[in-house]
Amino acid sequence: MLKIPWGFIQLRPVWRELPLCPGTLKCHLSPIPTERETSLAADPSIPDPWDHTDRLPFARTMAFPNQSDYLDGLNNNYSDYLDYSYEDTGSARADPAHDPKDITRILSVIIYSVSCVLGILGNGLVIAIITLKMKKSVNAVWFLNLAVADFLFNIFLPINIAYTAMSYHWIFGTVMCKLNSFLLILNMYTSVLLLTTISFDRYVSVVFPVWSQNHRSTNLAYGVCVIIWTVGIVMSCPSLVFRDTMQIRNSVICFSNFSLSWNKSYKGLSLMRHRTVNITRFLAGYVLPITIITFCYVAIVFNLRRNRLAKSKKPFKIIVTIIVTFFLCWSPYHLLNLLETVPDTVPRSVFEIFIPLTTALAASNSCMNPVLYVFMGQDFKKFKVTLLSRLVNALSEETGHSSIVHRSFSKVSSMTEKETTVV
Repeated sequence: MLKIPWGFIQLRPVWRELPLCPGTLKCHLSPIPTERETSLAADPSIPDPWDHTDRLPFARTMAFPNQSDYLDGLNNNYSDYLDYSYEDTGSARADPAHDPKDITRILSVIIYSVSCVLGILGNGLVIAIITLKMKKSVNAVWFLNLAVADFLFNIFLPINIAYTAMSYHWIFGTVMCKLNSFLLILNMYTSVLLLTTISFDRYVSVVFPVWSQNHRSTNLAYGVCVIIWTVGIVMSCPSLVFRDTMQIRNSVICFSNFSLSWNKSYKGLSLMRHRTVNITRFLAGYVLPITIITFCYVAIVFNLRRNRLAKSKKPFKIIVTIIVTFFLCWSPYHLLNLLETVPDTVPRSVFEIFIPLTTALAASNSCMNPVLYVFMGQDFKKFKVTLLSRLVNALSEETGHSSIVHRSFSKVSSMTEKETTVV
């Protein structure tokens, strides 16, 4: 963890603001002051335009020798989950009841807390039911891996809740800073890829029922999941490389240090790395999955209508709910991170207020998955017994190919499939 050499602190204005921890007002880095600058600063006869800051705690600016490039990552640290902090103006700060930043922080803590409780309970219950109560099936493999990915995310949410509640003061060390961000991004990729795989599996089951009946197996599903986790780990590795901690007086921040150097020549490389990471996440973690999911469900709807297999509007409502919820949870997060890579296009105040809120909204998707992919099954309302029975039925239903495949193979299996959902 980087510790700032306080011997180089001086009083001088700044040309930009950095999103540092509370208690710090406008930090920047510059060369050691000259003798003339020092004498002028010490001359009481010369009015100091910054004298009003004496009334604010920690309001003096800081300057350090030749370190400006190292902290360029701080200006670019919006993109990772919960690593954006805003400066505290001490006694001059606005009333928390009216400060948009404090309101956003409080709302974020509430969303994280609810997501943590519901996610741990919901995903934990899904994992227990699949491993202990259910027979092996392709759907069970998908839901198990999706629940594990969300559960890993949920058990680390208390760390992020504490970080946000403490006004973005990181107390868990550099290793945990790297690991925490790694697991959060890993959850994003694995969850998105699994949801995309589920959509594609349903598409194949409906459009190509015979091929699905002959080749769809749990071994193939496990193999696909291994590939998904491998891709997710590789795509999340930048968090292990670039995440770092930095101490500012009594506060510590966890941020993305894209420069990895104090050399000015790395400034362009830092910006390139930052843009590469954000654009890659936007394309691989959002645009491509959304495109595939939309295509799959549009094709499913078209096929079901053409074959007159859907007797009610319920399956279509489920499809629309899944797609719309995914858009609502992830669109603001990815779009703001994409805008953040283009300097001066959006005021910094917009990022200060909305980045924490959009990341909280994206995080809430982890607790919504059990509802969207388990509880919203078409036969959910038919079961009036225990929650366990409802979950077992929802998780064990084989979706998509039911009405087509079993018409082709046997009347007995067709009678069974009439009790399952089409989508």
